[in-house]
Amino acid sequence: MASRLWASRAASYLRISAFHRGFATVAKDFKYADSHEWVKVEGNSATIGITDHAQDHLGDVVYVELPEVGTSVKQGGSFGAVESVKATSDINSPVSGKVIEVNEELSSSPGLVNASPFENGWIIKVEVSDAGELNNLMDADKYAKFCEEEDASH
Repeated sequence: MASRLWASRAASYLRISAFHRGFATVAKDFKYADSHEWVKVEGNSATIGITDHAQDHLGDVVYVELPEVGTSVKQGGSFGAVESVKATSDINSPVSGKVIEVNEELSSSPGLVNASPFENGWIIKVEVSDAGELNNLMDADKYAKFCEEEDASH
C-alpha cells in the first residue's frame, strides 16, 4: 500500500502516468453504470454507491455531498458529489426513483467510500420507479471488462 502511494506521488511529481492496479473488486450481484456507480436491488429498494475502481482512481475521499431524503433521482442524472484529494466528481444515479435514505455516516467518515465501497461506503438508498432501467446497466463481468478497456486507453 505504501509503495503504491509512493509510486503514485512520484509519478504525479514527475508528471507521468502511473499504471493503476488492474484488480479492483467487482461485486457479482450488483449492476454497474459506465460512470462507475453500482446498484444493488432488493425488492423495490436500491442501494447505490461508487465502485472500487472509481474510489481507487479518486484517491482518499475527504467529502461526500449527499442529497436530501425525498429527492427524486433520474437514471444517469447527478445527485451528489465525491471530493477527494485529487478531484471532485459527480455521482450519477444508475436508476430512477426517490431517495429514501442517505448514509449519514459519510458526513463524519467520508473515507468509508475508500475502505468499504460496497458495504459501509454506500451513499443512498432509492425506491426504484422503473425496474426496467436495470437492463441498461452492466453486470459484473461486463463492468470488469469495461474497466480494463478504460484503463488500457489511458
